[in-house]
Amino acid sequence: MTQDLFRDNAYLTECRGTVSAITPQGIVLDRTVFYPLGGGQAGDAGVLVLADGTEIEIVDTRKGKAEDGSFNADICHLPAPELLALLLQTGQVAGAPLAVGDVVTARVDWERRHRLMRFHTTTHLLCHLVPQLVNGCSITPDYARLDFNMTDALDKEALSAGIARLVAAAHPVTVGAITDEELDANPALVKSMSVQPPRGSGKIRTIRIGSTELIDFQPCGGTHVANTAEIGALIVTKIEKKSASTRRVVLGFAS
Repeated sequence: MTQDLFRDNAYLTECRGTVSAITPQGIVLDRTVFYPLGGGQAGDAGVLVLADGTEIEIVDTRKGKAEDGSFNADICHLPAPELLALLLQTGQVAGAPLAVGDVVTARVDWERRHRLMRFHTTTHLLCHLVPQLVNGCSITPDYARLDFNMTDALDKEALSAGIARLVAAAHPVTVGAITDEELDANPALVKSMSVQPPRGSGKIRTIRIGSTELIDFQPCGGTHVANTAEIGALIVTKIEKKSASTRRVVLGFAS
């Protein structure tokens, strides 16, 4: 089981961790700051730094899978495929040995992560501006999109102006938690039709935007900025009619 330090502090850029497994799925550590692909958000990239200073480039991060295909509690750091194959065959990567029990420094690509955080928080602002259920989501370092389950038309300029207003208002973004029972009593908190929050631990992580004025509150496992002012200049770059009941909103950086 990997301790996921990013859940409590998305601003941690590195940590020391012990290699607990090396598998075809990637390098597993006992603790990490790397966010694995999930909830529509891309997995982190960065490096693992070995004791001698050798850096292993990590191109993606994924949740571990059990033999039956279900996700487990491991977080797998993926080098390039050829490097991972070499590591599995020889026990070495980038000219240095790596084995279970070794201590490494996990360091995320912060610029890339921060772009993901800015986009992810903006998708929550969109949920405030477009109060409809979401049936698809993708958050990358270069753009983000939300697919809303609706038939009405949306206005690109009006949404961009709404985002700019919420960014300028500098609303705080806070991490919290509710119980399974609290979520059952308030099912409308779940705004995604395709992704349900994980259950079983007794606590479900939440993201709240706003203090005296509630902008958005929903279960979410992703990484976020601490204040909407940190989002900066993001705009709606495109609105598409994907089907009779789906409107896609694409976010990008203002040029």
